[in-house]
Amino acid sequence: MDIDAVRGDITAQNVDAVVNAANQALAGGGGVDGAIHRAAGHRELQEACQKLGGCETGDAKATPGFGLQARWIIHAVGPRWRGGDKGEADLLASCYRRSLEVADELGAKSVAFPAISTGIYGYPSEEAARIAVDTIMSTPTQVEVVKLVAFDEATYRLYEELLSS
Repeated sequence: MDIDAVRGDITAQNVDAVVNAANQALAGGGGVDGAIHRAAGHRELQEACQKLGGCETGDAKATPGFGLQARWIIHAVGPRWRGGDKGEADLLASCYRRSLEVADELGAKSVAFPAISTGIYGYPSEEAARIAVDTIMSTPTQVEVVKLVAFDEATYRLYEELLSS
């Protein structure tokens, strides 16, 4: 599998599936979640998400991509940072693992991930990036290309550093 760091807009990635850093209600929100809902078409995506009945932290569920280039959106619910001793690392790793499992179920060969939980959920960027890279590299999958899409330069540099070591 090829894993690449990309600096840019996750909604503009030419991949089979885009992972959304979602909330448990799959209701759309700020950051990546809001951007994906706006780019995909908020009403259509919201209707599809409502049919899924929410999603537990650490899990992932898929909808069509609607207005995105991506055929699917995989909604992964990351943990809120609560100091690091409440199982956050396991839940975050589960988001990446479950997203790849859902991608396999869909037949997706390329997937773009945001930095799950590092925005409003407050997960420390360095630890989150390490968990993302380690989990993706150690998860058996049929996915051939993974893009770690960084919205900011600092996150992009973290991904680059981890992938080059």
